[in-house]
Amino acid sequence: IGTVVKLEPVGESWQLVVQISKSLARYCAVKGSITINGVSLTVNTVSDHAQGCDLSINLIPHTWQFTTMNLLKIGSRVNVEIDLIARYVERMLSTTQGGSQSL
Repeated sequence: IGTVVKLEPVGESWQLVVQISKSLARYCAVKGSITINGVSLTVNTVSDHAQGCDLSINLIPHTWQFTTMNLLKIGSRVNVEIDLIARYVERMLSTTQGGSQSL
């Protein structure tokens, strides 16, 4: 779960900033993928802080018009799914070190 901390128009697009927890922040990278409320999006910036990180995402007009992103408001809680590749990398590293993992 994440929280919308900023949502404002920028030209023809919208800038969405979502704060996520430390447990998910480690999986986020600039130009990586993140899914917010079922919509797969590209991360523009990642700003780390004590609570986790803020992800900045550019919502193009098509995404704004044809998804539920236009229903979000500051303070909205959103479902966050991390990039599948990050999960594979973590799994590969944990098994090479003799660990096990459950999701």
